[in-house]
Amino acid sequence: MIIGMVSQFSMAGVLAQSRPRDVSGVVLMTDHGSQEGSRGPLEQAVGLLTGTQPLSIDARYFLAGGGGRVRLGPGGLRMEVASAGLVTTPDVLIIYEIPPSDRRRFEAFQRHLPAQGPLSFSANPQAWRNATDKRRTVECFRRDGIAHMETIALCRPEPRTVYEAFDRLGRNVWARPAVGAGGKDVFHITTREQLDTAVRHYAATGQDWLLSRDAGNFTTAGRRHQFRVVVLHDRVLRVCEHVQANTDAPCNESQGAVSTVVPVEQLASKYHRLAIAATQSLGLPFGGVDLATENGGVVFEVNVHPVLDVPGGLESVAIPFVDTHLRRITPVISWARTARNSAT
Repeated sequence: MIIGMVSQFSMAGVLAQSRPRDVSGVVLMTDHGSQEGSRGPLEQAVGLLTGTQPLSIDARYFLAGGGGRVRLGPGGLRMEVASAGLVTTPDVLIIYEIPPSDRRRFEAFQRHLPAQGPLSFSANPQAWRNATDKRRTVECFRRDGIAHMETIALCRPEPRTVYEAFDRLGRNVWARPAVGAGGKDVFHITTREQLDTAVRHYAATGQDWLLSRDAGNFTTAGRRHQFRVVVLHDRVLRVCEHVQANTDAPCNESQGAVSTVVPVEQLASKYHRLAIAATQSLGLPFGGVDLATENGGVVFEVNVHPVLDVPGGLESVAIPFVDTHLRRITPVISWARTARNSAT
């Protein structure tokens, strides 16, 4: 009962800050094959903020070779899927839950979106690539002075190159694929035998990979931990602490870590600034930043689409994210509809 009362109070507070929008043409584009569950909170957020449900479209139609067609004209962005009998020209396009492995195939669609236009938000293909390819992430962080653990990128390396990198990084490292997903194919390595196993794995799976110095991110009880900090522009929306009992496993819930929501203000302001700077470095106005407070604060990565199907995800993240789309589009909807009607 207490939890329900808190949730209702939080929801009322969030909605009080977001006035209803006169928006009827909201399209929500996600991968309908994903098991992540973020589509549900986004649909709820649109319904709460506009009073209507969005048109939900499977993003896979608009991957390269997916059969969907798109054209940007005077009336806006026209999207068609002949096999599904779908034709729409959205006022607002919310894009989410595109798996990292499919994002390169989605870039052709993204390039049809007006670069500075109000149609969609946080859908820049360059920024997505900077966050998705961890080699580019590291390059951006180095360029902008974003604190992170020393990292060396490897691509089909010779054994000598791997051993030299291992020695340089202190023989206590993490190996991870250049394009990851949920902590899969990640290894904690402290011996050459473990290193050889990782080398063979990445060679067999055809993945480029990176070695990073261990961050020593332990709780006083000796467990691994890190924080997921969700950022929108220059503010922090949500903070979770992930604690991992297995010190050789990554701090991902899918790999056994336990996640606990903590008050935003409980995380020191310098880590807020670090998370915001990390998203800006990659060109993202929104993202989920994984960081550790050890070593003065270091960033591991930035997630383009942090999972929303989590406790409080609707109120703390989905609603502000959707509301940002609606605030951008509302002033020009009447103009766009007029242009669209003139073109028909």
